[in-house]
Amino acid sequence: MKLFHCGRCANLLYFENSRCTHCGADLGFAPDVMDLLAIEPEGDNTWATVARGDLYRLCDNYQNQRACNWLIPNTDPHTFCVACRLNRTIPDLSIEKNNDLWRRLEKEKRRLVYSLLRLGLPCEPRNEDQLGLAFDFLADQPAMFDEREKVTTGHANGVITINIAEADPVERERMRNQMAEPYRTVLGHFRHESGHYYWDLLVRSSPWLSKFRDLFGDETRDYRQALDQHYQYGPPSDWQSRYISAYASSHAWEDWAETWAHYLHMVDTLETAWQLGLRVNTLQPEETNGESAPAFDPCQTGDFDALIRHWLPLTLALNSLNRSMGHDDAYPFVLAPAVVEKLRLVHQIAHGR
Repeated sequence: MKLFHCGRCANLLYFENSRCTHCGADLGFAPDVMDLLAIEPEGDNTWATVARGDLYRLCDNYQNQRACNWLIPNTDPHTFCVACRLNRTIPDLSIEKNNDLWRRLEKEKRRLVYSLLRLGLPCEPRNEDQLGLAFDFLADQPAMFDEREKVTTGHANGVITINIAEADPVERERMRNQMAEPYRTVLGHFRHESGHYYWDLLVRSSPWLSKFRDLFGDETRDYRQALDQHYQYGPPSDWQSRYISAYASSHAWEDWAETWAHYLHMVDTLETAWQLGLRVNTLQPEETNGESAPAFDPCQTGDFDALIRHWLPLTLALNSLNRSMGHDDAYPFVLAPAVVEKLRLVHQIAHGR
């Protein structure tokens, strides 16, 4: 994630800000320039940027729901921003709890869309492109015998379904413990499910399929049977030497989705560190000749080895900082050589599609 500054007072901003906490300027993220802009009213839902006077409109979910902070160029006829146009179904907002959960989902979805745009990946709404992407945000529904019909988070034919209960931190922590997962976040779900979508889009019928099978295995293996076996018997004892997570060992598709999500974790975190000027140097002072690590844009570099060289020391720093505060590791993963090669293929496909 890039760093953003207020166009009026230069105050440092969070990606989610809709108002500057220092000078009170209204803010909006403009995906056409990938920047969080200070804006001021120009007319009926027309806003001009403080810096240059460029004209934008507020996304309908910004103006009416306060669930978005993205802008639409004034020449664009759409009423929703590029991120909100991906929504096919949202929960019943007349239920107060649904409102809160939906807003949390939207916040994390925009982080996903930001990463996709930074990487130049296709991200068209499904109702505008038959190969596009759509989101269904659904809640569990009452059923017979006081139980509930559970919504399953997943992907099918370009539609990503998210159970809004995943945005409830108590429910998510319960599920994390039940599933024995070291890492479970809303953003992680979005990134994982997007991996299934981009496998269909970029790998399924492409020249990459053979290389994918070499590294991830045969995706034609019965999927439901593989998952049933995983949940009944657990992962193989040596899974950490071949997979990024235990769940990745269940099927080649899940291995890809877990690896894809991890690659997005890496790129976004590296971009944040790069923008902050963080340089983790693990060499002794006499070995560096006084030189700092070179700056680089992790979203644009084609050098995967450079990503790994920057990533591993950064994860050590993240975990060391957390341990200093008495928290669990921020990065509870080990990148075995086989996993690094899978990440390399994801990188090649994302950049060389």
